[in-house]
Amino acid sequence: MKCQRCPKQATLHITEVLGEDRFEEVHLCEECAKKYLYEPQQAKKAAVKAGEGVIESDEADAIGEKQCEACGLKFVEFRNHGRLGCAHDYDSFKDDLMPLLESVHGDTKHAGKAPRRLPKATGAQLELSQLRRKLQQMVTDEKYEEAAALRDKIRQLEEG
Repeated sequence: MKCQRCPKQATLHITEVLGEDRFEEVHLCEECAKKYLYEPQQAKKAAVKAGEGVIESDEADAIGEKQCEACGLKFVEFRNHGRLGCAHDYDSFKDDLMPLLESVHGDTKHAGKAPRRLPKATGAQLELSQLRRKLQQMVTDEKYEEAAALRDKIRQLEEG
């Protein structure tokens, strides 16, 4: 594929998101890509406004100017670096982060892994803690046969 600005071979293929359902693909050679990527933001905004998809600059500025009261991080800084500054940022940028988290992770609620031996129900957890206490008492009382039976029961509950 040829560069869209000169007759050289295109080596970079850039997709810009202009709106919710609007995308623009640009195919450039390395030299033209450097110029394209480092041209001022004003020229890009003018080019977008000249096209069909007009982005409200006031709305874009309002999103970028949101700021966390605790650490002072602006949303535009988060977008540039990909890192939040503190735990309060999740509350400050909630409206903008939720769609992002949902698209990246598929959900907005953490459902991480759990140890295999972890019992499924809280009732089983309670029973396990009671059995462990009894096991400890059996060992201190030197009732090893009963302690072995309790140990086997605990393992059975842990495995599922």
